[in-house]
Amino acid sequence: MDQTLAPPIVCRAGCAQQVITPPVGTSLAGYFHDRVAESVRDDLYAHALVIEHEGTRIALVSCDLICVSEDVADPAKELIAAEAGVPAENVLICATHTHTGPEVRESGVVPLNKEWATGLPRLIADAVAAAAHSMFDATLRAGRAQAEGYSFNRLFRLKDGTELFGKGGREDQVIAEAGPVDPELQTLSVHDQEGRLRALAVNFAVHADVIGGGSANFISADWPGELARNIAAVYGEDVVTLLLQGTSGDINHRAHDPTHLPQGGPAKAVQMGRGLAGVAMHALERAEPMTEPALDGAVEVLAIPYYTRDEAIWAEIEALKAKPEPNPFERYIIERTEAWPYDGQDASVPVQVLRVGDVAIVGLPAEIFVRIGLEIKHFSPAPFTFVVELANARASTYVPTTDQAERGAYGAKPILSRWLCADAGRRMADAAQVMLHRLWP
Repeated sequence: MDQTLAPPIVCRAGCAQQVITPPVGTSLAGYFHDRVAESVRDDLYAHALVIEHEGTRIALVSCDLICVSEDVADPAKELIAAEAGVPAENVLICATHTHTGPEVRESGVVPLNKEWATGLPRLIADAVAAAAHSMFDATLRAGRAQAEGYSFNRLFRLKDGTELFGKGGREDQVIAEAGPVDPELQTLSVHDQEGRLRALAVNFAVHADVIGGGSANFISADWPGELARNIAAVYGEDVVTLLLQGTSGDINHRAHDPTHLPQGGPAKAVQMGRGLAGVAMHALERAEPMTEPALDGAVEVLAIPYYTRDEAIWAEIEALKAKPEPNPFERYIIERTEAWPYDGQDASVPVQVLRVGDVAIVGLPAEIFVRIGLEIKHFSPAPFTFVVELANARASTYVPTTDQAERGAYGAKPILSRWLCADAGRRMADAAQVMLHRLWP
């Protein structure tokens, strides 16, 4: 039997990163109250990777931000197409989901620093242009490993059939976690002709809501920043690490059982950064060079109905308004629900699929529950499938599974955290599956 290995295919690649840290005094996103940055713990970056083979280019950009909106991604892609030669459908711009970074949404809970936000597309495009102008001969490798004990499903199923964020003092009613986790950490690594690591894309699913909590008043990239620093400490300060956040809409870092390990704050972010960097190194050091680095990309924009207010939600609002003194969070729910402008309308939801040799990258524009990502991976024809949330647009806040959409937990609560119809996740997953099989005929 012939045991000859196919030779690694050499492509062209470039990588760069651009500081995108806003000034002190900027409001921080991630909670339902305003926090103003008083200091910078560590800088935020747009991390860019450009890959070219046989005349086709793709670009991956991971930004240390809470999310990415069309107001940011669309003008950035126009600049990237003009200056880096990458067509918009081949550019994925995603967010790590740090909760100690600036607001990027005009209609967000906290004020937007408009001067900083106006310049953000330019900074993202500068990172991609720098990567495109520093191309080198490269080989690509895809790897995977299991990262157990770093992620936990944060929703719980109760005996009455509803679901709850955390246990909420109702431990006697909790049956079990409401869903799984995805412990698989996947890597796409770029090596130069001397074998040196130059760029690393990591796909792993856990909220970047670790370092500060709701009282933090500093800017930080959270555990994805710690991951990048640890990779650079081993492989070289110029290595660019991109965190392609996995489907973590219902996944966070907090263990359910008692532990002596840190549960939050800087110590937890440092622990996760070190540990996940170790898993990533384990994966990339075992990865074989790709022998067929075909590049391709496609985007399909779905028309998915928004949630439309019904009798149940109006009854809930009337009950809140009947309280003698609704608290600030309850007043926020009342205001948002009464001002909801999307009854009977459709949202434009871009679903993107990129092919990078053996790796499929699926970009979805929201915080996606983990079961949806697992389903896409299960039915994918690609050897490696990275499902990336918070990519390219802000079509919704959260997208739960169809069955969890009506069970009441945060992430499924209409208007507060779910903007689309209950079936939105299935529609996205089905579209991604069809596109994957077109790119892997």
